[in-house]
Order: sequence, then C-alpha cells, then structure tokens
Amino acid sequence: MIRVLIIGTGGMAHAHAEAYAAMDGVKLVGGVDTDPARVAAFNAKFGIKDGFSSVEDALDWGAFDAASNVTPDAIHHRTTMPLLKAGKHVLCEKPLAANYADAAEMAEAAAKAGVINMVNLTYRNVPAVTEAARLVASGAIGEVRHFEASYLQSWLTQPAWGDWQTESQWLWRLSTKHGSMGVLGDVGVHILDFASLVAGADAARVSSRLTTFEKAPGGQIGEYPLDANDSMTMQVALTNGAVGVVHASRMASGHINDLRLRVFGTKGGLDVRFENNESILRACLTPDLEAAKWQDMPVPPVETNYTRFIDAIRAGQMVLPDFARGAVLQKALDAAVTSDGQGCQDVIV
Repeated sequence: MIRVLIIGTGGMAHAHAEAYAAMDGVKLVGGVDTDPARVAAFNAKFGIKDGFSSVEDALDWGAFDAASNVTPDAIHHRTTMPLLKAGKHVLCEKPLAANYADAAEMAEAAAKAGVINMVNLTYRNVPAVTEAARLVASGAIGEVRHFEASYLQSWLTQPAWGDWQTESQWLWRLSTKHGSMGVLGDVGVHILDFASLVAGADAARVSSRLTTFEKAPGGQIGEYPLDANDSMTMQVALTNGAVGVVHASRMASGHINDLRLRVFGTKGGLDVRFENNESILRACLTPDLEAAKWQDMPVPPVETNYTRFIDAIRAGQMVLPDFARGAVLQKALDAAVTSDGQGCQDVIV
C-alpha cells in the first residue's frame, strides 16, 4: 500500500485526490492546509483521517510514503524541500518554483535523496503529444526548423469555470502577492513544455512580452492586487536551431482550454491539438509534401502523470517529467521575465 499526503487542499488538489482514490493499492492518508476549515472539508470529502496545518507537522507524524504538492507556485520550494530531506517521493504542481535558483536546488535535492520526483505537467497525459514527440525523434519530419504554439483560455471573459471576481481559487492566480506568476507560470510553462518536448530541444534564447489588463477599479479585488500577467507572447530559438513563436492568454474568447502546436521540418510537418478535451494529431509527410496533404494519425493511449508517479514508486525507477525538467523550464520562464523587463530584448536562457 502506498500512502499519499496531499499538501494544499484547494481546487486542483481535488483532481490529485480523485486520481489517487481511483487506484488500487493507494491510500490517501493526510491533508495539509493552513486553513483548518478547508482541510477539514477536503478530508471529509475523501475520507481522510488526519489533517495538518504545516508540512513540518505532517513530517513529525510521518505515516506517508509520497506527497502531492498542490500549493501556490511561490511556496513549492519551501514546502517541498523538507519532504525531500525526509526521503519522501514528491509529485509537485507546475511551475516547479518561482525562480530558477529555487528550482535547481529542488532538482539537486531530489537527485541527492534518490526519491521519485515529478512535475505535474498535465499535457504529458495527451496521447497526441507523446506520439508527435516520438515521430520527431524518429526523424519522420527531418530536421526541425520552425514551430508555432498556443495555449488559449477565456476564464477572464466568461464564467465557464466559475466567477473569477468572487472566488479565491481564481483570484490568487491574478495576484503576485499571493504567489502567482500569471499566465506565464500557470499555462506558459505547459505550452513551453508542449512545444519543446515535441520539437526535441530546449529553449536557447527568448524574447517576451507580458501584459496585464485592467480588470477591476484600482486593479484590486478585496485582498488581491490584480497585477499578474494575463497574456504572454514569446519568440523562441531552440538549441537545435529551430525558431518559433509561443503565446498564451486567459482572455482568448471562444477557447475554454485549448492547446495547439505546429512543427515543421525538412521532410514534413505535424499539427498537434488538444481542444475541447480531444487529442488530435495530423501530419504531412513525404511523399505528400508537394500536394500539401495532411492526414489524421493514430495516437496510442498513455497513462496519466498520477499513475506513472505511483508506478515509478513501485518499480523504484525515475520517471519524466522530473524536477530537472522543471528546472530547465523555469530557466526559460525567468528569461521571459527578464526579456519583458528589458523591453522585449533577446535573452539567452
């Protein structure tokens, strides 16, 4: 039996708990939250006996094997490091940390501890992404030259997921004071991973613009200053020489939660989409290039990050995306922030 602790019991924590609760041989044994009412409600919902107000209290208790860290971005580092020191396996929400220095320290500590460590980059769960990465690695499209990628949400223009103006689970994502890195950290990290995983290379240089729109009188609602970026655009050069554009927004009316990626190489191109919860892969490969004929491609199913995390613990074998991958992505996010602060100048990652 693998005993799992959930740290942070807000909205996303419910997805983690539901995934673990559905697995054989896995038991949710504890919840951690600074809000007593919230952790009590969470534990009652999932039949969890023990609740704690801090990671340190949970470690003093110690009756767990692995933890899912679902706290706000800015406190991933300080809530994860004690777990690694105690030899606990950790699945941490993205982005791994608030800056590269913290992310690198987490990756180093995880490697030293020898524990299973994963970043919950959830679009690794999309079959089209995994198959597209395999095709590129196999040489099916030749040498990658160009790409375009987007992650489009619209929860700031419509209430499909709830009213962001009144619900704390959304308001904190708009406030740097509450640990948010804005759309760059929340979904930009996903689309960077999405694009660079498939293209087979990491970011080498970026030029970025981050924009925050006026959303309330005085730019604040209650205790939440609405100062985190709402839209981001980025030009990216990869280490394999490919160049492309990446953009993400929370104000893309007409899109609930859609990712797109087009990758072009010397022998073909791929079109990867995750739209309306549907995974789609299309390809134009030799000998269809002259006719520009695109075909739907089969996409074998993949296991979720939650399942692969538990399987890795059982097997004692590391699994991707790990903390080292999270640190690589964080370095690119830091470069994007630097670029924006320098008037969108090109920054080496």
